[in-house]
Amino acid sequence: MKIGLIVNKDKKQAEICAEQISKLLLLNNAEILLNNSVKEIIELPDYSKNVYYADSDEEIVKDSDVTITVGGDGTIIHNAKFAATYGKPLIGVNMGRIGFVAGLEYFEISELKKLITNDFKIQHRMLLDVVLERENGEKEQFLAINEAAITRDILKPIIDISVSLNSERIITYRADGMIFATPTGSTAYSFSSGGPVVEPDMECILLTPICPHALSSRQVVFRDDAVLTASIDNADDTHGYLVIDGQTNVALQKGDKVIIKKSILHLDLIILKEKNFYTLLNEKLKEKN
Repeated sequence: MKIGLIVNKDKKQAEICAEQISKLLLLNNAEILLNNSVKEIIELPDYSKNVYYADSDEEIVKDSDVTITVGGDGTIIHNAKFAATYGKPLIGVNMGRIGFVAGLEYFEISELKKLITNDFKIQHRMLLDVVLERENGEKEQFLAINEAAITRDILKPIIDISVSLNSERIITYRADGMIFATPTGSTAYSFSSGGPVVEPDMECILLTPICPHALSSRQVVFRDDAVLTASIDNADDTHGYLVIDGQTNVALQKGDKVIIKKSILHLDLIILKEKNFYTLLNEKLKEKN
């Protein structure tokens, strides 16, 4: 089995953990595929015949049977797009603060031996296709793992956002923005904005307004076959941004439409250790003294 290993080099402990993971898997007759950029950092001279290198993280995911990321949720989310595109399973080892998407904590890496014996389960996660349709007809398409957010320019006034369901306008918000989240993303930006928490393997689309200017804030849960369209309705030149998973930002212009629907792609997350979602939720979010 060829196992891809992607390391967040900004986290010193991630490099140490990745070296431990590599040696563990190599001792169990796996092949390891690493990024060329960590060749001098993660030294594996005794196992060189089973260690390979690639020029990019995307290439690692594409050419591996399974992929392990070592870092925080951001590392997982970034590479999840590659995993979904190439239909490859993924597991994250959490070296960050919360790590909701990660399957293991750093002290649980011995569980990774189960990858070699295929002693694991796969959990399918729903994703979102997001299409930005410009007034001139040009289109840009994105894949969202956690969410697609429409936000105001921080230096501009509050914005009016209208939402249509299957081409019929259903609601308008005056707010700092709006989040369209997957169940996986229900514990991310949407949660911080007061959105509902749903089990990550469900299939639905969450709508959560950001700081709405209203007496009541209405979060909405849509069926997975909903096609939602959002646009900024301000009459002036107040614009905003489309932000995908906190990693891709695109400026919105007057007349733009953002279309959100369930993607035909899905993310396969590897489950090596069964964990009750609600117990995990309490552990991750409890107050630290």
